[in-house]
Amino acid sequence: MLDALKQRVFDANMALKQEGLVVLTWGNASAYDPETGLVVIKPSGVAYATMKVEDMVVVDLHGRVVEGVLNPSSDTPTHLRLYQRFPELRGIVHTHSRWATVFAQAAQSIAPLGTTHADYFEGPIPVTQAMSQAQIDDRYEHHTAIVIEEAFEGTHPLNIPAVLVKEHGPFTFGKSVEEALMHAIVLEEVAFMAYHAKTLNPLLTSMDSQLHKKHYNRKHGAHAYYGQKK
Repeated sequence: MLDALKQRVFDANMALKQEGLVVLTWGNASAYDPETGLVVIKPSGVAYATMKVEDMVVVDLHGRVVEGVLNPSSDTPTHLRLYQRFPELRGIVHTHSRWATVFAQAAQSIAPLGTTHADYFEGPIPVTQAMSQAQIDDRYEHHTAIVIEEAFEGTHPLNIPAVLVKEHGPFTFGKSVEEALMHAIVLEEVAFMAYHAKTLNPLLTSMDSQLHKKHYNRKHGAHAYYGQKK
């Protein structure tokens, strides 16, 4: 079942390790198939060195395992809630990548400071509000998605395809699992640049808004011209 999608999700998870975005088993990637309404996700706590394509777990949007002998990622309820809330999403990646997690632990959003940020993110990368004790105690992973949803009020995760969960780590999004992976890679680089730019100049607040708009729109706007014509 969904063999091609399983391969893509497996490849994305392995790429997280290859790109240095995960340590041990601290990360997961998933993909949503709108035709079947099913999600393929990494199994929980399985080492990347031994993980195989057939270890990928297929679940429905209610969290029921449809195919697979291993437990799905413990973050599965977060992924599922986000796919339900934002049906345009086709891929989600979660990591504890070093520089993005520094910002998450500091409870600081990542302001747009240069064109690298502007090329991929329409605005600042948001950080979520703290979770309440009740949210932590009852369906913690589900409520993680709730605070992520709240962070995107007034925008959409495809316009700013990354979020920092306070005191936890980043989630990234895409119109495919490969795009969500790319955004995880970009986010880590942007976080690295932002940290060091603000270290050099603590007075930095945000880049020129017109330059930001220009760079974002030339890749994502109605008249985008970056790259090759499809």
